[in-house]
Amino acid sequence: MTDRPARRTQEQRRAETIRRVLDAATELIARSGSRAVTLAEVGEAAGYSRGIVYHHFGSRERLLESVVDEAQRFEVPEYQGDGLDHLVLIIEAYLRNVVRRTPSARAFLQLWGEAIAADPVLAPLFARRDADFRQLLANVVRQGVADGSIRSDADPAAAAVLIVALVRGTGLQLIAQPPVRNVTAIIREATRSVRAAFAVTS
Repeated sequence: MTDRPARRTQEQRRAETIRRVLDAATELIARSGSRAVTLAEVGEAAGYSRGIVYHHFGSRERLLESVVDEAQRFEVPEYQGDGLDHLVLIIEAYLRNVVRRTPSARAFLQLWGEAIAADPVLAPLFARRDADFRQLLANVVRQGVADGSIRSDADPAAAAVLIVALVRGTGLQLIAQPPVRNVTAIIREATRSVRAAFAVTS
């Protein structure tokens, strides 16, 4: 007697479909941006019918929102008592995530570029998410000022804008074609720059 493979539940099948659709959309957007990508093309690239994307996401806008959410996600290190160390670890985690998830990172940065060009769908999506990211960074800077690891005259809001510029610009270089060499050195220099900019000086 042979064991029969366990039958997947409807929820498992749904989750797999969504995963494949998001992966397909991410790959297509990473390759050529979102403007030329249709729901039908995404469904076909995922191996499904033309209408599967509309069935699960309802619209191109909701699909793009899901791609942005998925691509932007990275694990934020926990605060361990030193705000400057925490800030550096966040920057390092962000940049390593860019390198590790190249198609996803490229899709995110493609979409970010379209948002900057005032795409009516993407601009408000990124405006909200970028504001949240800057707030997170500003709070880390405030914590560092409070614990004495970041210089007391640092402006948290201004520092957050600078750091976002650093990680996004560096991220673009890390996924550029032709690829940059010595990724470890680039990340090390980025974190060293932040330490030099915000460390308390005697």
